[in-house]
Amino acid sequence: MNDYSITNEYGYEKDYSYLDSVIERTLKHEKVKNATFSVVFVDNDKIQYLNKNYRNIDKITDVISFAFEDNAKVVYNNVRFLGEIYICIPRMIEQAKDYGHSETRELAFLTVHGLLHLLGYDHMEEDEEKEMFALQEVILNEDERTKRN
Repeated sequence: MNDYSITNEYGYEKDYSYLDSVIERTLKHEKVKNATFSVVFVDNDKIQYLNKNYRNIDKITDVISFAFEDNAKVVYNNVRFLGEIYICIPRMIEQAKDYGHSETRELAFLTVHGLLHLLGYDHMEEDEEKEMFALQEVILNEDERTKRN
């Protein structure tokens, strides 16, 4: 059984309970069992701090994933410790407007994107990017709430 938490440090007031379904679909697609991780909603200052201190990029971004398995699988008592996903809620809201779709779609996208990073996906190379973004679309399009408008 997978275990995860969503911590709303930002105070995002809209319903985000649909993320449970998004997360479960992502884990099912990747055949992940017995894993634990966290998702944290943060503000601009916190994401910029994380980006600056851990990636040496002094700017606001939408999502940052800290994959604990980057170097080796982290397993304890048969549970994989995947890592942490930080989502910047103000940036998410801004991007939803910029892309012309709902906050539901954008928050779901960032959650799937962050989780796929925890699972080892990357988009530094063109072929990796195509694979990762195609998988994101498959997962998001399985639910009417998170389909692209």
